[in-house]
Amino acid sequence: MTACKQAAFCLLLLLALGQAPHCVMAGKILIWPGEFSHWLNVKVIIEELIARGHNLTIITHSATPSVKTIPSPGYNVDIIQVPHAKQDIIENLEKLVKYWTYDMPNDNIIQASLKIKGLIELMFQQNDVFCRNLFAREDLMEKWNKEEFEVLLTDPVTFCGELLAQKLNLPFIVSLRFSFGSAMERLCGQLPSPTSYVPGAALGYTDQMGFPQRLENFFFYLFQDFMFSLVTRRWDHLFTEMMGKPTTLCDTMGKADIWLIRTYWDFEYPRPFLPNFKFVGGLHCKPAKPLPKEMEEFVQSSGDDGIVVFSLGSMVKNLTKERANTIASALGQIPQKVLWRYTGDKPDTLAPNTRLYDWIPQNDLLGHPKTKAFITHGGTNGLYEAIYHGVPMVGIPLFADQPDNLLHMKTKGAAVMLEFNKLETKDLKDALTEVINNPSYKESIMRLSRIHHDQPMKPLDQAVFWIEFVMRNKGAKHLRVAAHDLTWYQYHCLDVAAFLLSIVALVTFIFVKSCAWLFRKCCRRTSAKSKKE
Repeated sequence: MTACKQAAFCLLLLLALGQAPHCVMAGKILIWPGEFSHWLNVKVIIEELIARGHNLTIITHSATPSVKTIPSPGYNVDIIQVPHAKQDIIENLEKLVKYWTYDMPNDNIIQASLKIKGLIELMFQQNDVFCRNLFAREDLMEKWNKEEFEVLLTDPVTFCGELLAQKLNLPFIVSLRFSFGSAMERLCGQLPSPTSYVPGAALGYTDQMGFPQRLENFFFYLFQDFMFSLVTRRWDHLFTEMMGKPTTLCDTMGKADIWLIRTYWDFEYPRPFLPNFKFVGGLHCKPAKPLPKEMEEFVQSSGDDGIVVFSLGSMVKNLTKERANTIASALGQIPQKVLWRYTGDKPDTLAPNTRLYDWIPQNDLLGHPKTKAFITHGGTNGLYEAIYHGVPMVGIPLFADQPDNLLHMKTKGAAVMLEFNKLETKDLKDALTEVINNPSYKESIMRLSRIHHDQPMKPLDQAVFWIEFVMRNKGAKHLRVAAHDLTWYQYHCLDVAAFLLSIVALVTFIFVKSCAWLFRKCCRRTSAKSKKE
């Protein structure tokens, strides 16, 4: 009897293992990462893929300011030599951040868009060189072909990963949050975006728009599409040259098997999504670890008042003296202790309750029970750590997607937003007092935190599952909508509308002609009858 039970158990175990939907053999994956915060997101996925036994190859360039170029167990690094230096990349980005933060509010939307396009063009030139030097390396192309990779993971903040996937005939996965104000997702990914309730990212609207807002949103989409076409035109020439046939960036991006979107319904307004768009927002978040001893002592010294965590991200290393003093003065007027990640000159108004740090363990601080509020620029990584740990926010957006990110948190009742260039000491003090003492903000962020945690799979597991899904199934083209194969007029059924209008016009024409003929015939009969009489 015991032997029978053991045999039955073994059989059931084998059947279960044989039908396990997420069982995948270790495979080979090619990674095309972005820089700065984009690298941090991909790095988390890389570490998890390595832990699951996959072999990875990371492609980067000699001037990378973020990617670790020393190979480690589980992954190799192929480095493409480029003529520019790491400092050139950092300086170009700092120019963009400086303009967007300090000068852009003084320009109208057209002036700002054109200036930003000019600054981004400098980055595109570096990206272009990287891409061309990559495809000039025939030895690497031959090596990668022989490696027999199963999938390529790319972040389109740096173009060319999608083109490499096409050259190597690999299925590929896109990882992104915000690309050209969501134009890439709409135009290349065919993501439905009705202008009636999906607001443009730069307008500051929610999904509840009146007629004037919907009208402005409609024209903003047209303007955004025009700017996107200007930006991508230069890449269309490069893609055509590299592929040896007419190829556009958008068509190439549209071939992505899966789009990993770094948000979730704790952040997004309700809107339509496609089967190959998967939410992985907060994939980098994790439970808090103990703080360094000295930092823990400072945190504990706050007593019942608790602490405020303050960071404007890794890209903002310095502020003007006026801005720094305004902020430091406000922080000195609250009872909480403040841990401020700041590498600039020490503000003259810095108070004893505030300490400056070159680096802070942000996730661990936000997960600390004494944390009362988070002052943030609204970067997606920090925002999701605040959601994960349930910490209300005071948002001071600076550039890119940050205003849109914080607007989502404001409309959901979890944050107060301030304008960086109009910020006064009283504004920041009042905002902190409101967020800390008004329980509605804590209740709102805890509601979002519960939504974030209440998922069938953790975001990181979700990301890895879909990567392995593509590996197991040699792609995921069955999840791509047929919209990719339609022209713009077919997509909007304009040909159908034209056909129906033609039918209506023909029927109307026949009806009018028939009526005219009958009218003339009746008139002739009446005239003839009158003559006889």
